[in-house]
This record gives sequence, C-alpha cells and structure tokens, in this order.
Amino acid sequence: QVQLVESGGGLVQAGGSLRLSCAASGNIVSIGTMGWYRQAPGKQRELVATITSGTITVYEDSVKGRFTISRDSAKNTIALQMNSLKPEDTAVYYCSAALRPSDRLSFMTYWGQGTQVTVSS
Repeated sequence: QVQLVESGGGLVQAGGSLRLSCAASGNIVSIGTMGWYRQAPGKQRELVATITSGTITVYEDSVKGRFTISRDSAKNTIALQMNSLKPEDTAVYYCSAALRPSDRLSFMTYWGQGTQVTVSS
C-alpha cells in the first residue's frame, strides 16, 4: 500500500525557518511530479511548490525567494525548506505525489496526512 508521510511541522516565530520532509513508500513503479500544498482555516487548499522528476520547480508567488523545494529521487523523498516565515504561512501543509503503484497501469495522485505549521507574530 502506498503512503506519503510528512514530518517537520511545528511552531515558529515570524522570520524563523522550518524544514518539511515527505517520504513515499510502498509498491511504487514510478513517481512523477511531487509537491507541497497548504490549507489555512477557512480557505481552500493551495499549491505551494512542485518539483518534477526532472527537478523542474514551480512556486506560488508569495513563497518565491523564501521557500525551496528539493527532491531525492533515489529515496522517493521531497523536502520544503521554509525561511523568513510569516504568520500568513500558517496552515496545514500536505505532501502530494503523482505516482504509479505496482497494481495499476496508470498514475494516481496520493496525499499525505498533513503537518501543521504555525507562525507566530
């Protein structure tokens, strides 16, 4: 069974840093684009950053220059380094991966359980 497990959330003061990690495990044939999304209370889930299997990255405008997404394809992991955090970055952060499990012929999108990031002012 495929799982995405996030870690690294927590409470930090404005201006501080956090690093989120996500590991994909299970019977996986191939992984395409992976990414981070976030959902603040009362708001829709939004894209934060994505990275392709060829390490092409896309960032949401408000995090450009502050967040960096990286990937270790050999370990099926991604990370999100978050610097200069702001109170408006407070949200539950979700890892996502488009991957092909061994029991299917097509790619599917999987989600982690989410990790809370809280930035105090």
